[in-house]
Amino acid sequence: MTNSVVMDQMGEQKTDRLKNIAADIVLEAKKQGADQVETSVSVGQGLSVNVRLGEVETVEHHRDQGVGVTVYKGKKKGFASSTKLDSSAIKEMVSAAYVIAQYAEEDPFAGLPEKDSLATIFPDLSLHHPWSVSAEQAIKMAVICENAARCYDKKITNSEGASVQTFEGTHVFANSLGFNHGYSSSRHSLSCSVIGSSDDSDSMQRDYWYTTARKASDMEAAEKVGEVAADRTIKRLGAKSISTRKCPVMFAAEVSSGLIGHFICAIRGGNLYRKSSFLVDSLGQQIFPSFLNIYEQPLLPQAMGSAAYDSEGVATKQRHIVESGVVQGYVLDSYSARKLGMKSTANASGVHNLTVAPGGLDFNQMLKQMDTGFLVTELIGQGVNTLTGDYSRGAAGYWVEGGVIQFAVEEVTIAGNLKDIYQFIVAVGNDVDLRGNTRTGSILIEEMTLAGS
Repeated sequence: MTNSVVMDQMGEQKTDRLKNIAADIVLEAKKQGADQVETSVSVGQGLSVNVRLGEVETVEHHRDQGVGVTVYKGKKKGFASSTKLDSSAIKEMVSAAYVIAQYAEEDPFAGLPEKDSLATIFPDLSLHHPWSVSAEQAIKMAVICENAARCYDKKITNSEGASVQTFEGTHVFANSLGFNHGYSSSRHSLSCSVIGSSDDSDSMQRDYWYTTARKASDMEAAEKVGEVAADRTIKRLGAKSISTRKCPVMFAAEVSSGLIGHFICAIRGGNLYRKSSFLVDSLGQQIFPSFLNIYEQPLLPQAMGSAAYDSEGVATKQRHIVESGVVQGYVLDSYSARKLGMKSTANASGVHNLTVAPGGLDFNQMLKQMDTGFLVTELIGQGVNTLTGDYSRGAAGYWVEGGVIQFAVEEVTIAGNLKDIYQFIVAVGNDVDLRGNTRTGSILIEEMTLAGS
């Protein structure tokens, strides 16, 4: 019997055990008088290793478990949680949630999702790929990664270290509508951060790189991660501020996800029903250029944001959020959907593999199209107002002329209003960053205000 088969069987046994616990919680809550119940149970384990300058700084093995229960008495809601899974702890937890529900305010929009919205099909999304790496092996990998960075160039003079992390866990969700399902998943990562110094000045810079995947063999090689971290650091040496101006701005793929994240925040149900978003009543409106499409792909095998259902058990499906620049749907859980007179979009736990459809240009071709402007590789601060759409963030990156990077830039601020910024998108690159839940390439903006020296 292969190791993978053994691991699968062990995962199934763990899932079955947690499903039984979840079923017991639902029964206990009903026994205590709850009208509706939902619960989640999870267990996980992992390893984290950090090295710096070739020496081990930390080695952590961790195991955790937790359970939460939400009970409804009529339209009153109560929640409690515990880190213990034994029967007595479960009874105490359920009792605490029930007491809270009895004293809570009535909320006509509270309650479980509609039964017909719950997932009934559970495809194998290949999310669970345990990595039986020992602490010694993880240390060796981190040292190789950091050494690759430190030996890359003599201008690399110090290190903030390299780290290896691995995690696998099992999560089960159940409710009193008959839903009870769980699955196991894994996530592994390797990162490195180093410091560089310039020979002809007092300039010092730091940068980093990382790789992450569900499956350890899908991660970038340790040497490559170190070399990319070092190369990024060296390229930032000699960075300077530039004068205030208006110019094209290109967000590199690794920071473009934040720009799209502000849009998702603005169409999230909570902000919409509170009227605290600049995109209230934006359904059917042209917010982006006609070439731009944004959609969810929740059922991609091994992807970071894949899930057959959200944290309420509502079935996920591929859908367009923006099609030809027009907003097609919001991001709703059951509660916000009821507040807005709509249906849940299965986003109680956020979006799932949010994808900005790539264009036909690679990174260098995007620079050529920009010709002259500012390439953003790092964003600083949280200067985004979801109510008004005003955007102002510190930034670092590179000044580009003739489609070629000229020098590193720091201590500048880029500003505008998100409605204008989204309309001014002129291209999306095909250099898609797949490491996170938002999958997008570089994004080129026709013009933004750049405040510098």
